[in-house]
Amino acid sequence: MDLSDVTLIGLVQALRAGEATPVQAATHYLDRIAENADLGAFAAITRERALDRAGELGTIPNEPPPLWGVPLADKDLVARAGVPTRYGSRAFQDFVPDASDPLAAAVDALGSVNLGKTTTPEFGLTGYTEPAAGAPARNPWDPSTGAGGSSGGAAIAVATGMLPAAVASDGGGSIRIPAATVGVVGLKPSRGRLPVANGLERPGGLSTAGPIARTVEDAAHLLDALVGSVPHRNATTAPDPWPRPQLFAPIGHIGGPGPMPVRAFLAAARREVAALRVGATLVTPWDGWTDTTLDPGARGAYDWAIRTLGGIGHRTEDADWRPAGYADLFTTIWRASAASLPIGDDELDLVEPYTAWLIREGRRMGAREALGAYGAAATFERQTIEAFAPFDVVITPALAKKPQPIGWFSRDTDPLENFARQCQYAPHTSFVNVSGLPAITVPTPATPGERPWSVQIIGRPGGEARMLQVAAQLEAARGPLPRPGSVR
Repeated sequence: MDLSDVTLIGLVQALRAGEATPVQAATHYLDRIAENADLGAFAAITRERALDRAGELGTIPNEPPPLWGVPLADKDLVARAGVPTRYGSRAFQDFVPDASDPLAAAVDALGSVNLGKTTTPEFGLTGYTEPAAGAPARNPWDPSTGAGGSSGGAAIAVATGMLPAAVASDGGGSIRIPAATVGVVGLKPSRGRLPVANGLERPGGLSTAGPIARTVEDAAHLLDALVGSVPHRNATTAPDPWPRPQLFAPIGHIGGPGPMPVRAFLAAARREVAALRVGATLVTPWDGWTDTTLDPGARGAYDWAIRTLGGIGHRTEDADWRPAGYADLFTTIWRASAASLPIGDDELDLVEPYTAWLIREGRRMGAREALGAYGAAATFERQTIEAFAPFDVVITPALAKKPQPIGWFSRDTDPLENFARQCQYAPHTSFVNVSGLPAITVPTPATPGERPWSVQIIGRPGGEARMLQVAAQLEAARGPLPRPGSVR
């Protein structure tokens, strides 16, 4: 079976039907990674370890876990026992952890085969992926430009078929920014939605794990798998609006000898829906703090999404959202979060200038300033949820600018200007993390041979199912997209 163009769900079905084995799948994707090494998607490749793991899976069990035999990779912020984990930093070049992080263990328990580490910026601190510790992540549509961040390596791997999908992380847009930059789907779940990497582990609750995938259905399947990775009762978000179907029933056209799990989010993505109330806004919380002017391509994608949803039968209207004080609270929280990085004050010469600046700024900060910012964030969260409450979903642009040349963010700039440029590039993403809301970025139509733009769909708290439905409708209206590997 040719795995070159198979979706995640298609691969799962092929593995269940015996049309491909885990070893064949792992070998195919490892070879694809080697063919595209110049894009810098991977910080490390563990070929022999992956093939050993794939071989150990043997024949498919009667009730296989949802990712049985599927090749995946860790973002290089996730510790995996026995595998170098560098966090994108020269300070950790020789670090090999003795134990795996809970996210790595959970993804293994889902039956996947780990192929290595995808590239990330140092400690995942930036919205671009150009670590001094290794090669930059290059956009496959134009390798002179970057792939966004901090999950830039993962997004490239999915866009070019080096992985069928990826589990990444998002603390200010780190899934959605690179996904939109390279033209794939990126989903950030609600805070607390997942049993691991759920946004509840650290003050501020910004970062959560989530899927990067080529299709909305693939993202939904991977989200279902992550939500069910350990026994878990979600007490921090609203319940799913859809009843959970039987977990191991065949799914119509992709059914086969092995039962394919039908779970809530995949079922929701396939369910027709009409007459929703859709909010739309071009407002960003960075307006007035830096230049948030939209590229015409970004505005065109946004306008297309609004017209398309209206044509389907949804009622679209402007969201009356007037955020205030956001720049101060977010920049304070971002600096405070860097204070706890495992770098001693006498080791700051080992990290990049931007990282060193964030650490110094965070460690100078007093408790009153930090706690004040967290309090302001809680107020911002409440006000944003209230403003968006009348709507089933809210639409914004995904990015404000087209992909920028490698070095644009950091070249000849001081750290504050670097941060401002990140906000200029993606001014619509970080507030979703502060608010704890779910969001997904979906590509819009593109001229043949050109990179697609994307829009962002924001759901209510716990509203991933409705969000996925709207995303699937936009994807269907858009039609197929070329893959960057076919036009390079």
